[in-house]
Amino acid sequence: MTVLFGQLFTGISIGAVLLLIALGLALTFGQMNVINMAHGEFIMAGAYTTYVLQQSITGAGLSLVVALPVAFVVAGTMGALLEVLLIRRLYARPLDTLLVTWGVSLMLQQLARDVFGSPNVQTRAPELLTGNVALPGGLTIANNRLFILGLALAAVAALTLALRLTPLGRRIRAVVQNRDLAAVSGIATSRVDRTTFFVGSGLAGLAGVALTLLGPIGPTMGTNLIIDAFLVVVVGGIGQLKGSVIVAFALGVLQATGEYLTTLSVAKVIVFVAIVAFLQWRPQGMFTLRTRSLA
Repeated sequence: MTVLFGQLFTGISIGAVLLLIALGLALTFGQMNVINMAHGEFIMAGAYTTYVLQQSITGAGLSLVVALPVAFVVAGTMGALLEVLLIRRLYARPLDTLLVTWGVSLMLQQLARDVFGSPNVQTRAPELLTGNVALPGGLTIANNRLFILGLALAAVAALTLALRLTPLGRRIRAVVQNRDLAAVSGIATSRVDRTTFFVGSGLAGLAGVALTLLGPIGPTMGTNLIIDAFLVVVVGGIGQLKGSVIVAFALGVLQATGEYLTTLSVAKVIVFVAIVAFLQWRPQGMFTLRTRSLA
């Protein structure tokens, strides 16, 4: 039972990381139908923001607290600039957005190599997050993974409340459901698009801060995670936040279980086979957007 609960929490912690990464995609891809392959580089930007702040702020705990809002703003600003300069001209052309943002991601990776070097770098974790929490039965839970789980749940709660209760959230949902009707109703759709990209990219920056607690960071760290995050959004249902939450934790538990029973490579195969089988049965994803359309 101890091993079972240990693997279960490992899976939940993997799911929390996937969820943090997928939250931003749930907006930029799910809500706006833009395939942003540079999303992984916004994660990298958040991670390197933490690294830079640790060079100037004494105390790993304080630098981490400061890094959370700063990384959100840095990555969000990069996303807003990408939307203004390129994405705005490519709406309703998802294949073109994929190709263009893939090129942007390669440019950002090279920029990171030029500024920080090709080798991975390590950040310092706060002392509070370096230990473990001992539970009855000999089970131990890493503090850093507990922190990431709490951060992911807080981000989900904040994003859900913002979309449902704030004027900005209502404008975002209006633009997603019917852009033309929202425009003739007086909503500045271009401003909503820019703000949505800012928030979605900022969430990727938060994910980058969280990933500094799990290991070294490097120019290609986002590329290794972006595919899994896209799968979370697709399987959960395009534009469906609750689906992304459920699928992120489900895939995390499935991968952790597969790694325990087999190997990492075989576990990845199991996860992809499960995703393909699910999409064959339900290609629209776990949840779909309800509309009054008769089409």
